[in-house]
Amino acid sequence: MTRIIAVTNQKGGVGKTTTAINVAAALAANDIKVLLIDCDPQGNATSGVGVQKTEGMQTLHDVLIDGKEAKTAIQQTEMEGLDLIPADKNLIGVNLQLVNVDDRESILRKHLHGLRGEYRYIIIDCPPSLDLLTLNALMAADAVLIPIQCEFFALEGISSLIDTIDRVRDSFGHPLEIEGILLTMYDERTNLARQVAADLREFFQDEVLKTVIPRSIRLAEAPSHGKPILLYDPGSKGSEAYIQLAKEILKHEQTRSAKSAR
Repeated sequence: MTRIIAVTNQKGGVGKTTTAINVAAALAANDIKVLLIDCDPQGNATSGVGVQKTEGMQTLHDVLIDGKEAKTAIQQTEMEGLDLIPADKNLIGVNLQLVNVDDRESILRKHLHGLRGEYRYIIIDCPPSLDLLTLNALMAADAVLIPIQCEFFALEGISSLIDTIDRVRDSFGHPLEIEGILLTMYDERTNLARQVAADLREFFQDEVLKTVIPRSIRLAEAPSHGKPILLYDPGSKGSEAYIQLAKEILKHEQTRSAKSAR
């Protein structure tokens, strides 16, 4: 059974794309077939796994706008078990191009229907905004993974995102789950980071994942080399953290399966 997870936060600079790339790679490292979808016009997830746009290469834009089959846009990456549907700057126009299309919020979901069963996990890297691209990702997803930096405005930003998730559930009858809230760029030496983490855990309780992603120079360097951290520096703290995150997500899956089997 395929599980589709959208990695989203309307606030930029919280480690969203870093998380999408590295949780996908860490899941793939567990001998799991994973598809990463770059839904951000900046294309950072695409370059971050070492895929360069070439002439004739199909992207997510071709799928959403030209109706190409999703499987025709799939590219292999250097990481065994990890495939990619790339993005390019043409995605910028999608919000205008789809505005008069019927069921415009469900186009990505329809295209991914044919890939369910091909992959155990599909990870979608969303743009840092609540636009039609993000709505398509949320409607296609079974759950949302929310990276959040431990800073002063963290609670304020996440509250508006939770409101959006609630509206998607109510307006479209889509049972979107929260996979978890992930603390990123965490520096345990600062009182602020520790206090924000404590506040988030008190407010959201079990929705905050146990895994914490540390602030790491190696994590920041890896995308410029077109590699997930597991390939760039497998022994680093960042690599260990994303391996732990993948294990936590897989453990959640086992718990859900056990409950549904009762």
